[in-house]
Amino acid sequence: MIDGFGTNVQKFYNDIVLGYINAFAQNPMSLLILVVDITIVIFLAAKIIKFAKNSRAWQLLKGIFFLLIANALSYILQLRILNFILSIIMTWGVFALIVIFQPELRRALEQLGTNKFTRFFGIDKDIETRTKEDIYKIIIATTELAKSKTGALIVIERDIQIKDIIGTGISMNSEVSPQLLVNIFVPNTPLHDGAVVISNNKIAAAACMLPLASDSDIAKELGTRHRAAIGISKESDAIAIVVSEETGKISIAKDGTLIADVKEEAMKKILIKHIVTKRFGEEKITKLERLKNINFGKEKKEEENKKD
Repeated sequence: MIDGFGTNVQKFYNDIVLGYINAFAQNPMSLLILVVDITIVIFLAAKIIKFAKNSRAWQLLKGIFFLLIANALSYILQLRILNFILSIIMTWGVFALIVIFQPELRRALEQLGTNKFTRFFGIDKDIETRTKEDIYKIIIATTELAKSKTGALIVIERDIQIKDIIGTGISMNSEVSPQLLVNIFVPNTPLHDGAVVISNNKIAAAACMLPLASDSDIAKELGTRHRAAIGISKESDAIAIVVSEETGKISIAKDGTLIADVKEEAMKKILIKHIVTKRFGEEKITKLERLKNINFGKEKKEEENKKD
């Protein structure tokens, strides 16, 4: 086993290391290829380690590493019987791994080219698309909560960060999902009392404490959740969604004002308009204006050159 490992190391040195040195001597630009090669290998290794840490393979990888060390030491110390046994284990261990992790290997091959695989490499969806999907998930959750008359308060962060509010709650850093949002607000559970804050397309925290608006700002029949929703919308540009546990009606607080008894379709339009269209639409307009300015500048220079 060790002899084979030594042969592979020697082959790596001769074919790869010396190959790159000779290539660099003939063409200095090959250094760029070397940098790209090393970067890709490090990136893949980091991703595989991160992926393995979140699965049952991590403990097995630590065991394999231990066997490699034990095998090397037994060879160095001339413990021939132990080295012979460990070599056999290592040889047949490859086949054992294929059998043990057959489901995981099959899933990994099936995910080639899918969204899960691209997400594994950090290639994620466009942020505008993700934001729209998150809004639809929030609407599904609030509609379900309204049907069961379960009180809820969801705050969606926009441009102004509300880290101080997030810090008052229980950190979650979870993907936005209707099931999780509904489950958080189940009565008499640890997280149901307080607000959920959604930041950067994540459920950042639950059970957050919000600033309350003064009594003069809202009608007396509205409760603490509505007052808190108005309060956070006045102190930041965040949008707050409230589900009343008494009536099951949905309200939206925006810019210090409360839009009461909002239906599903209206809620969709409000959230898309103020979270997606205004934010990402302005960015697109700004980019187009910059492009027009560049083109206008070029045209102006060409006209000046013609006059000269």
